[in-house]
Order: sequence, then C-alpha cells, then structure tokens
Amino acid sequence: METLIYETEGRVARITLNRPERGNGIVPRMPVEIAACVERANLDPKIHVIALAGNGTGFCGGYDLVASAEGDMSGLGGVEAPPGSPVDPATIGANHAPESNWDPVTDFQFMSRNVRGFMSLFHSEKPVLCKVHGYCVAGGTDMALCSDLLVIGADAKIGYPPARVWGSPTTAMWAARLGPMRAKRLLLTGDSLSGEQAAEWGLATEAPPPEQLDERFEALLERVAQMPINQLVMMKMLVNQSLYSQGLHQTQLLGTFFDGIARHTEEGHGFVRRAAEGGFKEAVRDRDEPYGDYGLGGFGVE
Repeated sequence: METLIYETEGRVARITLNRPERGNGIVPRMPVEIAACVERANLDPKIHVIALAGNGTGFCGGYDLVASAEGDMSGLGGVEAPPGSPVDPATIGANHAPESNWDPVTDFQFMSRNVRGFMSLFHSEKPVLCKVHGYCVAGGTDMALCSDLLVIGADAKIGYPPARVWGSPTTAMWAARLGPMRAKRLLLTGDSLSGEQAAEWGLATEAPPPEQLDERFEALLERVAQMPINQLVMMKMLVNQSLYSQGLHQTQLLGTFFDGIARHTEEGHGFVRRAAEGGFKEAVRDRDEPYGDYGLGGFGVE
C-alpha cells in the first residue's frame, strides 16, 4: 500500500489514509487501494466492521490538485494501464489543458474509476464507520459520505467548496445523506459545516469534543462489532436498497460528467490559469476568501 495503511484488530479492520504531508490528498492510487482493502476485509471471516480514518492534521483535504491545477500531471501515476489510456497522466494532462479539445468521455473514464473506489465503501457488505478530525473537504467528502456512519469532531470542517468553481461531487451523496433542501444549501454556496452542525443536520451520528473523538468512535465500533456478520450484512443491504431505488447510480453518472464540465467552463479555465500563475493555494484563496471561509477559517453555515 502506497497511500494508506491496512490493519486488523480483533473484529475491526482499519483503513487509514496515510499521506499526511499532503493532507491525505487523493491521487489515483488511493481509490484503488481503498477498494482492495474493503474486499480484503469483506472476505476475512474474523472482521465484522471497517474503520476508516486519516493520519495527520485532518481526515482528507480532497484531491491532491496542486500539480494538476498548475499544469503538471506527471504526479498522477501509480495505476497500471497502457500508455494513452484514460488514466495515463499524459492523457489526463492533454485533456485538461485550457486550450485543448476536451473529450468528456475520456474525462469520465478517468473520474468514474475514482468513484468506483469510493463506492466500494458504500457497496461493502460489512459496515464502514468513518472518523473525521480536522477537515474533510472536497473529494474527501466522497469517502466520508460513502461510509455508513460518521463520527465527526465537533470542531472539524466538512463540506464541498469546489461547488463554487472547478468541481462537482462525483459520488453525489449529499442529497442522499441530507435531503434535497440541505444539500442545496451547501452546494449552492460551497459552504461547509462544523462537526457540531453536521450532527445537528443528521450527517454525523455524533460530534464529540476533539479530545473525546477517539473514545467515542471506538465505543461505536465496539457496539457494531458485537453484531453477527450475517445480521450486519442484511441490515446494511436493507437500508441501501432505498438509495438504489432512488436512482443513486444515475445521479452519480451525472455528477461525474458534471465534474468534468465544471473543470472546462470559462470560470474553470480561469481557475487553472490563476493556479498556473500564482499557485494552487492562491487560486483557492481567491475562490474562498469572498465567502470568509478560506482554509479552516470558517464554515459558512451560521
């Protein structure tokens, strides 16, 4: 494993994002490794529940976009594929250049593979509990919202700021988790929630103070792990059917295509040009400072 750590402890399998020096930023290798670990846990007769967490200062800061937004796709390797394939860094780079003749299907073929990896958490036969500390933003929310239960530190930040420019949530789980009105409240502004607000909105099962986050997460893990595996599989399957019947797959197809479109609008190209000139962080600052929530400086929802 290059991007995460897989460990087992009793009835619990632990998947820990492990790129702390990059805010656990998502690279193509990460969804592939997540899916492999989920399958490993599902096939292990000793494992009852999967725990997902992140090392470092936060759970996940989203896609590792510094290089790609600044015009260098060379760091997007790590997945075995023939040259010229949709996941070839050279192909991705050529398809992202503002002056290129963008191919939306090639873009979809690349991004949909990330969605499959994230959705392995949702499709997992055994339940996945996610612990969020510090921050969980942008693409990081795809992993968190594809988990079954979230325990979020009261002071943590969770949201999808790229809704403002250069992004669309590919797994499209916001409406499924929050309902249409509250999903629109976040996605029509790019605002975020604190962990405390996430619990109030029903996104998190609980939002303990940061010093109690580990304790409360482990307590919930222990309760779930006491259940027989067959009961866990049936109960999760039963609830998931309601989301399948609401057209989750179709919505994700649209969200993944929209993500590509958002990166190739006039505003999306302007964001890339700003990142190439002044750096990705400055482009994000320009995007978020008018809303007063750049970095960990605010949430947006009062």
